[in-house]
Formats: sequence, structure tokens, C-alpha cells
Amino acid sequence: MIEFCHVVKNVPPLLLAEQLMLDYTDPILETNVMGVDFTNPFGLSAGLDKNCEMPVVLDHAGFGFETVGSTTSRPCPGNAKPWFHRLPEYDSMMVHVGLANIGSDKVIERAEKAWTQARQMQLSVSIARTNDDQCGDLDEGIEDYCISMRRAAGRTAMVEVNVSCPNTHVGEPFTATPEALDRLFTALDKIDRPQPTLVKMPLNKPWGEYKELLDVLAEHNVQGLSIANLQKDRTGLEIPRDWEGGLSGGPCTNASTELIRKVYKEYGDRFAIAGIGGVFTPEQAYAKIRSGSSLVMFISSLMYRGPQQITVLKRGLAQLLRRDGFEHVSDAVGVDVE
Repeated sequence: MIEFCHVVKNVPPLLLAEQLMLDYTDPILETNVMGVDFTNPFGLSAGLDKNCEMPVVLDHAGFGFETVGSTTSRPCPGNAKPWFHRLPEYDSMMVHVGLANIGSDKVIERAEKAWTQARQMQLSVSIARTNDDQCGDLDEGIEDYCISMRRAAGRTAMVEVNVSCPNTHVGEPFTATPEALDRLFTALDKIDRPQPTLVKMPLNKPWGEYKELLDVLAEHNVQGLSIANLQKDRTGLEIPRDWEGGLSGGPCTNASTELIRKVYKEYGDRFAIAGIGGVFTPEQAYAKIRSGSSLVMFISSLMYRGPQQITVLKRGLAQLLRRDGFEHVSDAVGVDVE
């Protein structure tokens, strides 16, 4: 897919053909979230376009936004391959990449260029801690995030701080305790940045611990939450034990929607929510919106359903919104949460 994007982005007739075939537009889908205007609420989640190679093609296909990365302060080779295992019977992939990327200096430079040249699509960059043998204590990890945040400040529409990558050798130390998360964002708060900040959260955490982390984030310069990262629970799934990583797609669908509902019920408008996890149908996207998501991101359904997936989701969501009497997608956010 990425190689295809390399070719197509340099052939204007192909871009025009793609735009004519896929770029469905509808005013009911237009929205403003965290002060950013979107032509529609659908975006590509971080994890596929790690080095910012796909924006031109996604823009012409009609995506509302894209999150590139996650990218790290130092170039990162990632984990030993294989990085992916296909699980089509579960609409899922086992993901074990380990943040492979060319480094946030280069990725953010590409993202800034793509954002300034885009037709209509917004660009976000996801930053994470480098997964290599230079990782040290929490202070080293904090500085790693700060380096990338300084590079990203003002250069994209949004920035996402990924504290929940499950495929690194140091684990997820900044979600292990509220104190560690507080230390990280106390440092990040000192970096002046005009764009809104989202935090990519884990999926598998008891609600009490999860709420403690969100209470910390509520005290910092954080406007949104990306909910959630990969599914670690393999209960009921027949998967070889030696396959390492987290599950994308189908195994995340219900768990992420329920987590979105809990967060929205508890925090209301304090955080804008970008819902992630198993969005294969317009109904699944609509469920996340009605549970509290203002934006919806996906990857696995793009891989399994193809590039027309963005058009299917937009057309279907517009029909569902009109069926239920909504004038704009923002009117449906959180309506199922009492």
C-alpha cells in the first residue's frame, strides 16, 4: 500500500481519478474539534504511515485527517520481524512493529510539508519514546518525548503523545503510575505549542487505574484522548502462543466503544475523544460517536476492505445521521451516554 502511494502521488491523472472515484463529501460530516476544522471525522490512525509517505493519496481519497507515526526522537529499527500476522477470521492483525521509523526530525518535516500542501486533509503527528538500547530511566524517557515535542510544535494541526505502545522492550512506564504520567506532562507543558494535544491511551487497564491517569491529564495541557491502543487480551481467540504483539481491529471494537462511553460519561467535554478500534462499518463508527467520540480512526479495515473503505464509512454515517434527525455529526456525539 505504501509503495502504491509512492507511485500515485507523483502521477496527477491517477490522483484525479482517485479523487473522482472516492472523495465523497457531505456538509453533515463537517465538524470542528479542539479548534481544528475537519471536512469529516474520519482519520487514519497512527501505526501504518510511520514515515509520512501516504498523505497525498489519503488527502485525495477524502480522509478528514491522518495521524503519522508514531515517530521517535532517534531513528528506530523496531522489533525483529515478522511485524504482522494476518487474522482475517477476527478482522484483526497481530502487530509487533516496535515503533520502527526514520526519526521525528525527518518525519515531522515531511508532515509539515504535507499539511501545508494538503487540499483539505488535516495532519497530526504521533510521538513516542524511542525503542532502542539507549533507553534509560524515566528522566531519559521524558527528554526523549520532549525532543520530539519541540520538533512538532506548531508544525501540524495536532500532536498525539503515545504513552501506550505495547510492543517496546521498556514497556509502558508512563501509564504504570499516575506519578510517572504527571512527571512527563509537567515537562511537556513547558514546551509552547499552538496545536491541540491528544494522548493515546491503552485499552487494557482497570477503570480505577485508568481514571487516575485521566485525572492527571485533566490537570495538564491536554485537549484530547485517542482511545485506544491495541488489544492485549487474547481470551477466546485461537492464536499461536509464539506470535508476539497486540491485536488490532475486531477484538478492539466493543472494548474501545465501552471505554469511550465511560470516559465521556465521567469527563464530558473536558477531553475530545478520537475513537479507535475495529471500525469496519458505518454502524460501528456511529456507535463510537454516539458513545462520545468526536473523531474516528481506523487502520485494519483499510487493509482488509481496501481504499473504498473511507467512502463507505462517510456515506453510511451521513445516512445514519439523517435517519436520526441530526443536522451535523457533532450533534450526535455522546447522545447515548446518560
